This record gives sequence, structure tokens and C-alpha cells, in this order.
Amino acid sequence: MLAGVYLAKKKDGTIYYRSNITYNNKHISLGSFSTEEAAHHAYRTASGLLSQNTSIEDSFYLTRYLPFDKLVVLINFRDNKMYIPTPIYLHKNYFSYYLGINRELKFDIDDLFYYSSHRIMQRQGHLYVNDYGMQVTLHSRYGIKSHAVAGRDYRFVNGDPTDFRYSNIEIINPYFGVTRIEKNGLFRYRARIHINGNYTLGTYRDPAKAAIAYNKAVDLAHQAGIDKDFPENYIDGLSASSYADIYTSIKLSQKYLDYLQCMHHTTSD
Repeated sequence: MLAGVYLAKKKDGTIYYRSNITYNNKHISLGSFSTEEAAHHAYRTASGLLSQNTSIEDSFYLTRYLPFDKLVVLINFRDNKMYIPTPIYLHKNYFSYYLGINRELKFDIDDLFYYSSHRIMQRQGHLYVNDYGMQVTLHSRYGIKSHAVAGRDYRFVNGDPTDFRYSNIEIINPYFGVTRIEKNGLFRYRARIHINGNYTLGTYRDPAKAAIAYNKAVDLAHQAGIDKDFPENYIDGLSASSYADIYTSIKLSQKYLDYLQCMHHTTSD
């Protein structure tokens, strides 16, 4: 057999070839191949990569023989002496996770253990990982709600949506039905609910109060016979009694209350 190649057999008896390489006492699998020559090319490519100082960017052309994520794994192991099975490259204060030749995500070192054991996948433009059998979006890991709109509810401080370092993610508004508005240098929080159009419930100084106003509007909508599955806000750090006090005292717009009154009469007839 050619160097770095091992014969293998599938359960149905089909012959195929595996390629492996040993580097710094680490036995690394390079993949499975249909021909001995292809497996050998993979071995030679990996051997050359590990003995040179070629950067990831300058190694793109080598994907003819090795998968791109394997190139990243090998180069990181060569440069940083740490074998990580996912396509991660370590930098001084952060790491890059390569989704492909032209797509690089950045993360804080604090997230290294997680992404070393969780592979990032893409589907219909969304990034996610499989975590305990569930698909968890990257945005949700960083406090960005599924309903959130970029620029309104969150923003990437440096303008780079591929930079998931904590200092680069600003959550402007974590609640359903709430929008932060600015006037004369002051922030206020407008609560709205969508029922056959948008109804403004009120504007509040505190985002939690606006979120509670939205919750109250949802409760009143259900009481008026509106059968719609509204999301609900959960307010962290607020006791049940404090929540109840705000809920009871908070006022909603008369226009919305009049609309509910009309809907109540309609569903009662």
C-alpha cells in the first residue's frame, strides 16, 4: 500500500481506503476514499501542510485532496499545538470558526470548549448547533430572541454580524412587543401588540414595564375572546409581588381598550 493508506472493508464487502497521519504523537484520521491514490494524495497533502508554515488562506487550493475543515484542524494543530476536531483556529484573545473558505466566525476564548465539541451548521441562512438533541441557534445563545430585528432589538457593535464576541453584541431590547425609541437624548420604550394591525399600548421609561404592559394586553385580548397564540415576556430579577404591583397599576391606551370592548361584544353575539 502507498504511504499513509490503509485498506478497509464495508459491511457489504465493498473495499475502500482510509488515510491517516501521525503528528506530535497524535494519530489523525484524514478520511475515507474510493481509491488508494486519492487516500495517498490526502496523506501527502497533510504531510506537506504540517511541515510548512502555510496559512489557512494560502491553503485553500489544497481542498482538492482534503476537506476544508480538515485543513483548518491540521493548521491549528501545527501552529497552536492543540488538536481540536472542529474547524477552529486559535488567535491570541479569540478564535475563528470556519464555516467555509469564505465564511469565518469569531468567538471569545470562553466559548472554546463549547464549539470544540459542537459543530456549527447552516440551514436556510440560520446558524445552529445540535445540543442534547435540540437545534439551538447561535443568536439565541447570545440573548438574541427569534423575533428580534437587527438594529432595533440588537446590534453588532463593530458592524460585523460574523463577530460573536460578547463585547460586540449589544442587546437593545430583549422583550416581545417592545421597541426602544430615542427623543432628545432620552430612551423610552414603546409597547405594541399586533391584532389585525398594530395597537400602541403606551410608552414607558423602563423596558420591563413596557414588557409587562404587553403581557397585560395579551391577557386582556384572551379575555375578550381573541384566540391567538401570543408570545409572553419573562422578566428576570423581578419578584412575583413586584410583577403583580406593576401589572395592576400599569395603564394601557384607551384606543386598545376600546378595541377589545368592541371585540368582546362581537364574540358574545
